[in-house]
Amino acid sequence: MDINNILKEEFSLKDFQVVNTIELIDEGNTIPFIARYRKEKTGEMSDTVLRQFHEKLVYLRNLESRKEDVIRLIDEQGKLTKEISKAVEKANTLQEVEDVYAPFKKKKRTRASIAKEKGLEKPALEIMYGKTDDVDGLASKYIDEEKDLKSVEDVLKGVNDIIAEIVSDDAEVRKYLRENARNRGRVVSKGSSDEKTVYEMYYDYSEPVKYIAPHRILAVNRGENEKILKVKIEIDDEYVKGWIERRYTKKLSGKCREIVVEAIEDAYKRLIFPAIEREIRNELTEKGQERAISVFGKNLNSLLLQPPIHGKNVMGFDPGIRTGCKIAVVDRNGKFLDSAVVFVTGSQAKKSEAEKELIGLIKKHNIDIIAIGNGTASRESEAFVAKMIKDNNLDVKYVIVSEAGASVYSASELAAKEHPDINVSIRGAISIARRIQDPLAELIKIDPKSIGVGQYQHDINGKRLEEVLDGVVEDAVNSVGADLNTASASLLEHVAGISSAVAKNIVAYREENGEFKSRSEIKKVSKLGPKAFTQCAGFLRIPEAKNPLDNTGVHPESYATCEKMLTVLGYSKEDIKNGNLKDIDEKVKAVGLTKLAEELESGVPTIKDIIVEIKRPGRDPREDGMKPILRTDVLSMDDLRDGMVLKGTVRNVVDFGAFVDIGVKTDGLVHKKEMGVKVNDPMEVVSVGDIIDVKVVNVDKEKNRIALSMNV
Repeated sequence: MDINNILKEEFSLKDFQVVNTIELIDEGNTIPFIARYRKEKTGEMSDTVLRQFHEKLVYLRNLESRKEDVIRLIDEQGKLTKEISKAVEKANTLQEVEDVYAPFKKKKRTRASIAKEKGLEKPALEIMYGKTDDVDGLASKYIDEEKDLKSVEDVLKGVNDIIAEIVSDDAEVRKYLRENARNRGRVVSKGSSDEKTVYEMYYDYSEPVKYIAPHRILAVNRGENEKILKVKIEIDDEYVKGWIERRYTKKLSGKCREIVVEAIEDAYKRLIFPAIEREIRNELTEKGQERAISVFGKNLNSLLLQPPIHGKNVMGFDPGIRTGCKIAVVDRNGKFLDSAVVFVTGSQAKKSEAEKELIGLIKKHNIDIIAIGNGTASRESEAFVAKMIKDNNLDVKYVIVSEAGASVYSASELAAKEHPDINVSIRGAISIARRIQDPLAELIKIDPKSIGVGQYQHDINGKRLEEVLDGVVEDAVNSVGADLNTASASLLEHVAGISSAVAKNIVAYREENGEFKSRSEIKKVSKLGPKAFTQCAGFLRIPEAKNPLDNTGVHPESYATCEKMLTVLGYSKEDIKNGNLKDIDEKVKAVGLTKLAEELESGVPTIKDIIVEIKRPGRDPREDGMKPILRTDVLSMDDLRDGMVLKGTVRNVVDFGAFVDIGVKTDGLVHKKEMGVKVNDPMEVVSVGDIIDVKVVNVDKEKNRIALSMNV
């Protein structure tokens, strides 16, 4: 198997890209490092493609290893032939390899193995290959009461079991049935309940296997698990059995043919189809899960990379009814200042007391923004805050913030370490406030699965979800970079090349020795060796460093190249710090980018990246995104009218559309049919955090649903 060629074809790459990328991965380089600092070697492959490439490489290597194991195991049994070796070598998937190995695999005692123990394999093969004209006469020779073979019928029953297992173990039969089920089969579900449930549309449902959408796969699976639906795969049984019969009975006639046809029927019902149905169901589930994981990952990436709102004092508002609303005030740097618990529902006395308390905190700490969590009582809290701002003419705005995972964080070991003397309930409000100031730094403290921006994430393979989301978090953190002197250990551990232990050592070193003065100083941190330094250095920033390149994405290995380029173009490093590179693009154009790269003995992608970085040292790529909507008023469903156009924030994107916060209690749904163009994947149109204009299409108060359209 030519792994390099398979990767080349699947990812439409050139030979050098495949060879270099495999080499970089095998050397232990991280994906963010390869994507950012080895563009010449990979041909500028993105981090997303690199992760897919890596996954496929691991799969193909596992496939190669399994092929070698299977050939060895069959050879040890003395049954290896050229045909078997060729079949194993031709296999393109692990499943196909296992199909070839199936007849040689040690099985638990089966009906066929019991029949073989009674000596019935020889007559079974004679009948199967039509080598007898007298089936009953042949069978009578094997009657043996001690083996519980008391009649011809008993012998033929054992013969049937052996032939059925041979047919069932036939790799070609399995392959044919699998392809038939994939291309011509249907997923069928029936409701086993007369009650109205969220699964109503699946009570009498059928759809081709090859067309069923991933989210519908997970929906019927969940309905089945909840014992509301019965789900199965249906194919044309007679057509498929006819194909198997033609494969095995072309040269058979009479009683031999009759017995083999009967064995095929038994094999199909008892062994083959149940196994193929499980396989197809598993394939579909995997397809549904992979899509759900992809949706979750893209939404999480958008959420993590939402623009921060720097330099604002924020009041975190964690809504509640029975136990009140938890309030936490943080300064512009996220430092906790004050807290309170107020009741914005209930008696007028409590509401008046709450208003007095909140206004006092707003004035005392010069609050700029109130961040309201979107959980229980969020809209009641929003109405209260909006009225308070209006009635008291306060120079404050508010914003609705996703509070998903805040309670998980507040009870975590990390939260206890960060805020040891603060009540658990207040910690959640601190997290909500900080999510406005720096969504990435705050959200990476929470298990990604708890952030809740996907579809059917609770039905997904936990290990696989964790792998993908860890990659998403890693790519997000490294695309932004981390301030070496302020980043928490929980943020640093997601920087390429930095482990959890090293992240803690960096913070400990900082606390003991003061701020880092240069990137090279981190080499003094315990357990951070040369390899880790190479991987992480370019993603770390030091705003006040003497060398301005330490506050850019330029890797230390390219400092000499950058300094030489500055000299060639007539600049100095001071010009980076002072922002005096506004005409650098014109100067590069005059010299010629390719010629400049050749003169500097570097690649064009690296030079282009260096120019981008030194033009805006300390650049935060999130700043170019859409800021959250800051409000001073509030709407209710009663205020909505068909045709009304509003601005909204995309809260979640799923396969069938996007959920948008338009400032009322319920998020509205923009179905993909209402996205302005023909859309297969809504993620191609919108992302979590986007601010979009939407038109109200329908308001269903009874079902608490709002239909929106982007056709404004």
